[in-house]
Amino acid sequence: MAAFNQAPTFMRSKASSTSPFPSSSHKYITKAAINFPKIKTNNISIRPPKIPSNIALVEETDIFSRFIPKNPTSSPRNVSGDPQVIEKLYLIMEAVSDRVEMHKNIGEQRNNWNSLLLTSINTITLSAATMAGIAAAITTTPGAPLEVLKLSSTFMYLAATGLLVIMNKIQPSQLAEEQRNAARLLKQLESEIQTKIAIGNPTLRDVNEAMKKVLAIDRAYPLPLLGAMLEKFPAKTEPAVWWPEKRRSSAKGKNDKNGWSVELEEEMREIIKVLEVKDKEDYLRLGDKALKLNKALAIAGPLLTGLGAIGSTFLSYSPHNSWAVVLGIMGGAMASVVNTVEHGGQVGMVFEMYRSNAGFFKMMEESIDSNLKERDEERRENGEAFEIKVALQLGRSLSELRDVAASSSKKGKDIEEFGSKLF
Repeated sequence: MAAFNQAPTFMRSKASSTSPFPSSSHKYITKAAINFPKIKTNNISIRPPKIPSNIALVEETDIFSRFIPKNPTSSPRNVSGDPQVIEKLYLIMEAVSDRVEMHKNIGEQRNNWNSLLLTSINTITLSAATMAGIAAAITTTPGAPLEVLKLSSTFMYLAATGLLVIMNKIQPSQLAEEQRNAARLLKQLESEIQTKIAIGNPTLRDVNEAMKKVLAIDRAYPLPLLGAMLEKFPAKTEPAVWWPEKRRSSAKGKNDKNGWSVELEEEMREIIKVLEVKDKEDYLRLGDKALKLNKALAIAGPLLTGLGAIGSTFLSYSPHNSWAVVLGIMGGAMASVVNTVEHGGQVGMVFEMYRSNAGFFKMMEESIDSNLKERDEERRENGEAFEIKVALQLGRSLSELRDVAASSSKKGKDIEEFGSKLF
């Protein structure tokens, strides 16, 4: 008890000796501390906020979100299969991702070419036509600077003709559409590789198939212009081909037939017939029309600017130079209109779109045909899943797909309805 009684005295004496304040202040502070009001917490319930359980997994999920689908049952630790095969698939996927960015960036660049070159060429052409008109107006004024205007107009017409020949040769709008298609197909291939890794047990066959698909897209939509550029004015419209020649899967089904039946095989044969007779043929026909229009415009543009250069060259003080005035002024005006229709309307891009659509239907035909020609059902794609894929690619439900096949079998060659409702 003595110890307890002496403790407050000791603390007070030590505080008074070390504190810089007077003793009265010390007593006041001590009294304030002792008489501090108490807060009653009998009826107050304080609970800590709940933290979502998934916040702690954000960093781990984000690391693999680029390669693994967002599925709670799949993670990089649960991927099964040969580690070397999985490593090769990841390497291919990284190359595909890099190609996507390349095609995207180059496509934007070539789209800028189209707009910038069109604006520049039209500006040069109209300026040359204006100079030719001014030169024609002052031919009756002796001593006017006619030669300067003539030379300036002729030089600008020749420059516009050269630029227009190059632009018509490479078709920037068509090049941009090629790169957009390539980027879309490479993204699709990247998703396919992700799915194979997530499902598990990939094989060397999957690696070889992915490699073939990447190289096929490279051949179908090349990046360089010199030596590898696609022919922009072919003799005939042909479907674009961006897939390997052999498209055969080794997926196994849950039954002996692997989801296939006689009715499903007959349905797929009728779908091939519809796509061949209606969809692909229609896009090839439209592609031929766009190709002919593009050829005519590509020839007419440089021809008109060349005639404008000839007309502006032969402007003189002679009263019999009306033909030179017409060529010098009208040639430039008409050339601007032709260039705007061709490149402003992106006729080359329209042709490439038709060609790619025809290639899409050709790919579907070959895919269905390769499955039907495979006698071993176990080596085909699963029939039920394949039917769903075909229906989705054509923008139809399963019942609509079966109705199209049934109507095709009844009407024979006189097929009225298109197979695709997507485009």
